[in-house]
Amino acid sequence: MPGENLSREEARDRAAILSVERYDVALDVRSAVGPADPSGPRTFRSTTVIDFRCSSPGASSFADLLAPSVTSVRLNGRDLDPAAVFDGTRIALDDLGERNTLVVDAACAYSRTGEGLHRFEDPEDGEVYLYTQYEPADARRVFANFEQPDLKAPFTFQVTAPEGWTVLSNGERDGEPVPADGGGSTSRFQPTQPISTYITAVVAGPYHVERDHYARTFEDRGVLDIPLSALCRRSLARHFDADEIFEVTKQGLDFFHDHFDYPYPFGKYDQAFVPEYNLGAMENPGCVTFREEFIFRGKVTRASYEHRANVVLHEMSHMWFGDLVTMRWWDDLWLKESFADFMGAFSQVGATRYTEGWITFANRRKSWAYRADQLPSTHPVVADIRDLEDAKLNFDGITYSKGAAVLKQLVAYVGQEAFLEAARRYFKRHAYGNTTLDDLLSVLVETSGRDMAAWSRSWLQTAGVNSLTPQVVYDDQDRVTELTVLQTAADAQPELRPHRVAVGLYRREPDGALERYARAELDVSGPATAVAELAGQPRPDLVLVNDDDLTYCKIRFDEASLDTLREHLGDLSDPLARALSWAAVWNLTRDALMPARDYLALVLRFAGRESDIGVLQSLHQQARTALTHFVAPQAREEAARELAEGALRELRQAEPGSGHQLAWARFFAAVAASPADLQLLQGLLAGSARIDGLDVDQELRWTFLATLTAEGLADEGVIAAERARDDTASGHRHEVRCLAARPSEAVKAAAWADVVESDKLSNALVEATIAGFAQPGQRELTAPYAQPYFAAIEGLWAERSIEIGMAVVRGLFPALQDRQETLAATDAWLAEHAAAAPALRRLVLEARDDLARALRAQECDERR
Repeated sequence: MPGENLSREEARDRAAILSVERYDVALDVRSAVGPADPSGPRTFRSTTVIDFRCSSPGASSFADLLAPSVTSVRLNGRDLDPAAVFDGTRIALDDLGERNTLVVDAACAYSRTGEGLHRFEDPEDGEVYLYTQYEPADARRVFANFEQPDLKAPFTFQVTAPEGWTVLSNGERDGEPVPADGGGSTSRFQPTQPISTYITAVVAGPYHVERDHYARTFEDRGVLDIPLSALCRRSLARHFDADEIFEVTKQGLDFFHDHFDYPYPFGKYDQAFVPEYNLGAMENPGCVTFREEFIFRGKVTRASYEHRANVVLHEMSHMWFGDLVTMRWWDDLWLKESFADFMGAFSQVGATRYTEGWITFANRRKSWAYRADQLPSTHPVVADIRDLEDAKLNFDGITYSKGAAVLKQLVAYVGQEAFLEAARRYFKRHAYGNTTLDDLLSVLVETSGRDMAAWSRSWLQTAGVNSLTPQVVYDDQDRVTELTVLQTAADAQPELRPHRVAVGLYRREPDGALERYARAELDVSGPATAVAELAGQPRPDLVLVNDDDLTYCKIRFDEASLDTLREHLGDLSDPLARALSWAAVWNLTRDALMPARDYLALVLRFAGRESDIGVLQSLHQQARTALTHFVAPQAREEAARELAEGALRELRQAEPGSGHQLAWARFFAAVAASPADLQLLQGLLAGSARIDGLDVDQELRWTFLATLTAEGLADEGVIAAERARDDTASGHRHEVRCLAARPSEAVKAAAWADVVESDKLSNALVEATIAGFAQPGQRELTAPYAQPYFAAIEGLWAERSIEIGMAVVRGLFPALQDRQETLAATDAWLAEHAAAAPALRRLVLEARDDLARALRAQECDERR
């Protein structure tokens, strides 16, 4: 019988004959506390009743379950031998009737990888916390089911837990918990609306809970009252700013009710911030889960609060796009993720104090998309998802941010009201159902009156990113006679698309500011499009194609405009135009069209003047990437020295106590390398040095200590002392990262063994160990692990969960061994492992592409 993977054809065949009427799931998680059985994994009892129909009586099918053991299986009153029908991943179902009832009693395993029912023990107080995470297909680790999005059904959950625990699920609780035989209590929840398996949820543990409510009156529906709650671990409660979360939640509910004309359909709205979470968040209806790093233990910048608000709104929009109406199969994953990514920024700007949302989108989210769309694994927004492993890897920059950018362009193409009216009809027409691309296009045709087929073919069904470059001709009076937008595409993805764009002309004003004085909005198509509206305008200093960020493209510049940016990028007064220009010069750097040290020079010259804190932090991240991967090797030391000097200068000049000061402090710590720089970090940690206004809180202490550890200036005793100051889950992760960062052959060998040769670490500690292992200043220490990496990854992929496999294959790829020999070794592995799992090959191909890009960028920088 096939294994853990599920193909699209298998799901299609199963859905063709089965329809599910209801699930009744009972979980007993009292085993989460107390000593574990040393003979095997810690397990919990899972009992599932599924009522379903079969349109072909007598046919065979299967249910999904990943569990160490099954106690009993009963189908239509017949007891089946578990050993005969269960192979570890599937339960064979033969001789089905028209109506069927399946009852499965199993021992399922608690997770330590963030997949299924994750168990976490808080090192601070010993309390145990549980939560589920399923997407795309890990509900089968918790209960028997038909694990595919188009077999929706109502779910009723019952959870027996230790006394005093808070227990949540998708539905509202049905009465008070009742005492259970043997101790603890049982909570039963009301049936849900029909939903997919991957968005069901259970959260259980001694969580700290804050409560609020939202009310709204509809003229035709009366009052809608939504109970709200926000949860975190008890040991984090002192840091929990639930009021801010409730404020954004209410603003989002108002916004989506105003624009969607469909009341929130899932009763209550719980938001649980949970430990060791692999994702940013998950849109479980009525019970949204978030990574607890969104609870800030120390001072963070406004960008962190903005990002959290965006994620809250992103997940909320999923209640309509994804939960109410769900894609039929993972090919149309974009139908929820692209919309949620777009709606996160759209609602943030329209409803909250974070009105810079589109600037962040242009600068950060689209950078993610541009990178993904130039990898060999690029794919159309509407992807070809053959199986669940494909689905797992397609939660990427194309599905999220390119799709969102395409939707932003669609709004410019059809108009905002036509777009929103299409959404309203889509919800009403397909509520609690499943859809494909055609269902969305049909309502867009109705509301816009446009032929969406050609637009869809260009934007949703082809891959790659276009580049738009201005070409300008002037007369002898320095006026524009011709302005043409040239469109190009990569050879591998040659599609030239229709773009709705704005072209802005900018000039320097007497006060030095670079201001827009003319703008034209037009449709660009084909290799060249004339911008007739701007003929006759005075010569600009800067021509900005895709001004206002209406479309998805790489912005290029004519030589005069690029010269202007080299001298005056910081003078652009409009923050969005400035963000677009920063993104464009970063793309030039990644594409080996601008030397990396030229990019770093722009950062050193103008980043200190950047007012948008999110853009500034992006510049810091990109500068680190450029230094590590794109600067010519022989120039790295000098480039690092210049960056550290510039960072320290900006740190000392920043407004005391400001977010900009904090951002520069973190960046300085990341690039500090000289004895004087490291001595300053030591002094800031010890309290013997001080920078006015800089609060060296616990999180910043760990940031400084990470650098000192990697430089060999903090040993195991120093790390242990810092952990004693911060005896928390976060402190433990920081400790593990620092321990693995020490510059020692023995340390690297131990870290490698912990991650590659053992599965003892949880998902969060695997991530921390990898982060410590791979230090840019330790290339020689990690060089011996290049060949062992290629020898280990296929076996590791087969043995570990996909989440851990992805983390290890990506995180331990020898990217720091940036030589042609590493590229050749990667090519050799790919040639010798043509039959390896496609998802594994994709990860290696992507890493190879990043390495090849880095080598091209280094060649460009060397020619500088």
